[in-house]
Amino acid sequence: MKYAFFLLILISFTSCEVTETLNVNPDNSGTIVYESHRNENSYMQIVKEEYSKETIFQDTTYVFQDYINKYNSNFIKYTAAEQELFNKFKEVKVHLKKSAFDKEFRTTISQDFKKIEDIADLSKTENYISDIVHNYALTAEEHYYNIRFTLNGDKFNRIVTITDEAIYKTEKEKIGNYKTRLVNFKLEQSYVMKYHFPRKIKTVSNSSAIIGNDKKSLELQFNIIDFLQNPASTNLEVTLE
Repeated sequence: MKYAFFLLILISFTSCEVTETLNVNPDNSGTIVYESHRNENSYMQIVKEEYSKETIFQDTTYVFQDYINKYNSNFIKYTAAEQELFNKFKEVKVHLKKSAFDKEFRTTISQDFKKIEDIADLSKTENYISDIVHNYALTAEEHYYNIRFTLNGDKFNRIVTITDEAIYKTEKEKIGNYKTRLVNFKLEQSYVMKYHFPRKIKTVSNSSAIIGNDKKSLELQFNIIDFLQNPASTNLEVTLE
């Protein structure tokens, strides 16, 4: 059952296109938006006849803090460290649009921040909300990497760290097996990072990054499966003027 659930999540994720857009202001505050939308052609190839059976409709917007308030009796059961983790997400906003009729499945997760180090690992937002609602233990989560950002002087970093080597090894093997099943499909599985800075870019650690005409922005694209198999490959260092 657990493996079947994992495959369901993987099918959803690997038929999506993800865009991570970061805008940094001169005072190092800014906004970050993590948006994923289902590529209908990709999803249809994978699920085949099940595609026409969808009936779901959902269009909702909420803030993470809403769930801390509503399920406070669950929230206060977590350790101080776990509550601190959740509190990092408290101002994160989520907009979900799932329409079988319009064939639009989109999740937009955004956060305003006062300093870059305040940015939460937005891809985990819905998992953590589910934990609070159902009073799940965080130790049961099978997350194996963490994304954080830093800006020190003229150095900007996107840092991806493997947090659990055992889970990473297991999930990497599962993903590898699933990847072989997708070899004959023509899927759109892009993970695009679009970063905008208040100063011009001098250097970027990844040679595949495309620097904009204004020299203050960059775009970098990965394959989602490659990202899941090797999250640290998306580490990035940018030197600003």
